[in-house]
Amino acid sequence: MNLSEHRYGVSLEWTGNRGSGTSSYRGYGRDHVIRAPGLPDLAGTADPTFHGDRDRWNPEQLLLTALSQCHMLSYLHVAVKHGITVVAYADDAEGTLRLNRDGSGEFTGAVLRPRVTVAAGNPVHTALELHAEANRLCFIARSVNFPVLHEPEITAAD
Repeated sequence: MNLSEHRYGVSLEWTGNRGSGTSSYRGYGRDHVIRAPGLPDLAGTADPTFHGDRDRWNPEQLLLTALSQCHMLSYLHVAVKHGITVVAYADDAEGTLRLNRDGSGEFTGAVLRPRVTVAAGNPVHTALELHAEANRLCFIARSVNFPVLHEPEITAAD
């Protein structure tokens, strides 16, 4: 068993056939279901701009979610490693997608805005600096080809 390599699997099923398949661009739904063993189903779709359903997750949101989750988990890890006690963490992330004339597109950047509260007596400046280390360790941020920036706020609990 190779401990340095991990494999992940999901299943995707398109559920948007309205009876005539993809016979026309507006004639089919973008709805789909994402599954993984032991987890609740995730209802997916396209961005509403591309005829998706506002009540379902789209791939762009899921990519941004993965970046935000990965940074948080990496940050919590480095906090423990450096003796910083995090008592609260929240993030409001934003990504920018550029569409090209040929119909393609790509993310051009993401900004994570983590709001971290550390226990009283913890050095706020150290907690702030740990975001750079967390970014270097984050598997997802290391895997994308666009900049992932951080605008963290650190406060100390009373």
